Amino acid sequence: MQTQEIKKISSQVRRDILRMVHACQSGHPGGSLGCTDLLVDLYFSTMNLKTDAAGKVVFDMDGTNEDLFFLSNGHISPLIYSVLARRGYFTTSELASFRKINTRLQGHPTPHEHLEGIRIASGSLGQGLSVAIGAAQAKKLNGDKSTVYCLMGDGEQNEGQVWEAAMYAPHHKVDNLIAFIDENGQQIDGPTEKVMSNRDLQAKYEAFGWNVMRMDGNNAEDIQNTLIKAKAALGNGSPIMIIMKTEMGAGVDFMMYSHKWHGVAPNDQQLQDALAQLEETLGDY
Repeated sequence: MQTQEIKKISSQVRRDILRMVHACQSGHPGGSLGCTDLLVDLYFSTMNLKTDAAGKVVFDMDGTNEDLFFLSNGHISPLIYSVLARRGYFTTSELASFRKINTRLQGHPTPHEHLEGIRIASGSLGQGLSVAIGAAQAKKLNGDKSTVYCLMGDGEQNEGQVWEAAMYAPHHKVDNLIAFIDENGQQIDGPTEKVMSNRDLQAKYEAFGWNVMRMDGNNAEDIQNTLIKAKAALGNGSPIMIIMKTEMGAGVDFMMYSHKWHGVAPNDQQLQDALAQLEETLGDY
């Protein structure tokens, strides 16, 4: 898919995120907006997804012979819900049920409600990379040549389980895995440098044996080019880690450059101001 099309879909997804969080006055818009460009590229361009004869995506929990994505920082659920709906896993009208009681679109993704596209519960930070590694190993054992993708936050690197997984994957040559760190420099309590500095993430992952790349996570062209490069490097004995620089709240000027919008919903006027900056390209739900 051309990057111009990716940008148009990303604009609509950002509108979805803002409207979902505003409607229930709860949720996490900042990181969702920041990671939009990556997930739109993955689901609409890069990943090999299972489809029927008519080209409609088909979901099953096994995920055999298709690429898999695991969202570790599950608090950015508005993003994954919008992308899945826009990709055709479920109807976009269901986005209006976000965070409401007894609906499938809860604050953190969960599989027990059988929401298409969701394979694990996530948002208890630190667990997604471990799950992705397990799925990647299962694919290798089954002779499945598909790729597994996983997204984590930079604040999430504070979790010890991340580093157990980081040691495990290179040792076991899990080379069908591409992981991402959303390096926006912000977490719920403030800048990552003040809360718990990650220092040099690239040096750390390289020391453990990962093939580390960097990209601008809010630049559609750079995302596409980096993913092509990453896919070409698969199968060489090392997992791949892409550290992507993003801005929390990307796409909405007053939400950027601060941790304030990590978990705060816009009010009515703020919603209108934000939507005015984003083109409606696919039609609001």
